[in-house]
Amino acid sequence: MTTIYDIARKTGYSPTTVSKAFNNYSDVREKTRRHILETAKEMGYLPNANARSLTTKRSWTIGILFVEATGAGIRHPYFSAVIESFKKVAVSKGYDLMFISKDVGGRKSSYLEHCKIRGVDGVAVILSSNDDPDFQELLDSGLPCVILDASQGPVHAVYSDNVSGSMKAVEYLHSLGHRRIAHISGGTGTFAGSTRQQGYEAAMEKLGLEIGEGYIADSGFFSMESGYDAMKVLMDSECPPTAVYAAGDLLALGAVRAVKDRGLRVPDHYSVIGFDDIEMAKYLTPALTTIRQDTDSLGRTAADILTAAIENNGGAVQSVKLPVELIIRESCRPLE
Repeated sequence: MTTIYDIARKTGYSPTTVSKAFNNYSDVREKTRRHILETAKEMGYLPNANARSLTTKRSWTIGILFVEATGAGIRHPYFSAVIESFKKVAVSKGYDLMFISKDVGGRKSSYLEHCKIRGVDGVAVILSSNDDPDFQELLDSGLPCVILDASQGPVHAVYSDNVSGSMKAVEYLHSLGHRRIAHISGGTGTFAGSTRQQGYEAAMEKLGLEIGEGYIADSGFFSMESGYDAMKVLMDSECPPTAVYAAGDLLALGAVRAVKDRGLRVPDHYSVIGFDDIEMAKYLTPALTTIRQDTDSLGRTAADILTAAIENNGGAVQSVKLPVELIIRESCRPLE
C-alpha cells in the first residue's frame, strides 16, 4: 500500500509537506500541492479519512440542509444547478457532502443535533421558508453556515439581486407598451417571493403604473400548478392584464399552459416573463423570456465562503448579492 513516505520519496518533498498538501494547509504553494496530488493519484494513494480527521480536527464533511416546499426537491432545476456548482468547489477542496434532515437512524432530531451526530464541519442552507425554529437554532449554534438564496441576520449569505431583476422584468414589459402588468408571486413567506414582489411593486410605482385589482396573484409555491391556477384567476379578472411577470420560471410555464388551455396564445394574447432561466426555458414554444440567475456563481461563491469560514473559525460575516440578467426570447411582444 502506498504511503505518504512513498510519495515524499517520489516527489522529493518531506513527509510533512506531503501531509500539509493533502490537508490544504495555506503554507504549501499551489504548484507544490498540484505536483504532490498528481503524483499521489498516479501512485494510487488514497488518504485515510480517520487519520486525516485526527490530524486536522475536522471531518472534511459539509452538510446540505435543503428543504423545498413544492416537493420537487433536488429535481427542481434551479436548486439542482446551484447544488451541483457548490459540490464541484467543495469536492475540489477535499470535502464530502451529506444531506441533513431531522431524522437520524429513524429517530426525530433537530438539524443541529443531526449535524453534531455526523460531525459536519459546516452547513450550506437552502430553505424555502425560514420559519422553522430548528433552522434558527442551527444558525445560532456557531457552526459555520452559509445561506443560499436568502439573507438573514449576521450569517454568511449568497443570493441574487431579486429586486433589481423584478424591476428589469417590469421595465422591459413597459418598454413594449404594456401598462396592465400583473405579477404571479411565489408568496411573501419566502425570501425570493417577497423580494421579487417588492421589485415588481417598486417598478410599477417608478413607472407610474397602477397595480390593478387582483393583479398580484399569490401562488404560495414556485410550481407549475401554482402558476397555472394563478393565471386562470388573472384571465378571469374584470380587467385582465396584457402581460404577466411570474416570480419563477416554473410559475411562468404554468401560466403559459393556462393560456394555451383557454385556446389562446403566448405572446399573441398575453406576454409572459419568468425568473431563473432554468435549462428548459429556451426550449419551450414560445421560448421563455426571463431573468437569469447565475447558478454557477451562486454555488461557487457559497462554497468558497463556507470552506473559508470552516478553515478560519468563522471569520467576518459575508453577504454577497449577485447581479441578474434579462434574457429576451419569444414569450413577450410589443403592444400594437
